[in-house]
Amino acid sequence: MREISETLRSTFRRALGLENRRTNVRPGRLDHIEQFESAILGNIRDVVVYLPAGYDEHPERRYPVLYMHDGQNLFEPDRAFVPGNHWRLGEAADQAIGNRTAEPMIIVGVDNAGEARIDEYTPTHDPEKRAGGRAAEYARMMIEELKPLIDARYRTLHDASHTAAGGSSLGGLNSLYLVLHHPEVFSRAAAMSPSIWWHRRVILKDLQTFAGRQPRLWVDIGGREGSEALEGARALRDALRARGWANGETAYHEDRRGDHSERAWAARSRPMLEFLFPPVQL
Repeated sequence: MREISETLRSTFRRALGLENRRTNVRPGRLDHIEQFESAILGNIRDVVVYLPAGYDEHPERRYPVLYMHDGQNLFEPDRAFVPGNHWRLGEAADQAIGNRTAEPMIIVGVDNAGEARIDEYTPTHDPEKRAGGRAAEYARMMIEELKPLIDARYRTLHDASHTAAGGSSLGGLNSLYLVLHHPEVFSRAAAMSPSIWWHRRVILKDLQTFAGRQPRLWVDIGGREGSEALEGARALRDALRARGWANGETAYHEDRRGDHSERAWAARSRPMLEFLFPPVQL
């Protein structure tokens, strides 16, 4: 498996000032879909959509799409779970796109539904946790209700090869679920600090039975997230290698000093975007 050497190399080049970066990176803009109602889940949530710089000036262009969970924590500091502690994902996308280290993309931040989050993000009901098991319904909401709305309202590339899912913690677990159970919709995924531990690592069984085309997959974990989280991520890494997913379509990264926080995920968000959406080679 490629250990994201190319992505890290570009990161170090930026840190050393070796990258030929633009002095003024144009920002994208945020659009809001308030009170999005799901008949499948029976609840309401807000959705924030990041549109890259140039979206309004080039009406002929269409873009790949990344659907991100826990949308409250991504773009706006005042809406984050811990106010002021957000991913700065818009800024990360601006930098990657502006410096041409990533293809311009649309990012759809899907708010979690509060107390329903654990149930909606997990694939099975865990008797020990007394929770979970609505990931299949959540996937239906994404595919049957939200994605058609996004595709109708924005200039997206509709097909699976240009559609990704991403998230952290239980959101990372859900992203794995989406790409393994619905490869006809999602062909790329970011599983950041994924909760592999859920229900005795049940997601690894899904990987073993997966019969679709290999997705483009980013997996990471922090060294300060605890032994259970770290061992789970490494078990996923080993399972991916056992399947032969050892080429440039899979990236695994351990952030030695990373903890389980929005700040840590923010620090890894730009290389994640650069890996999922590498610049188009003309």
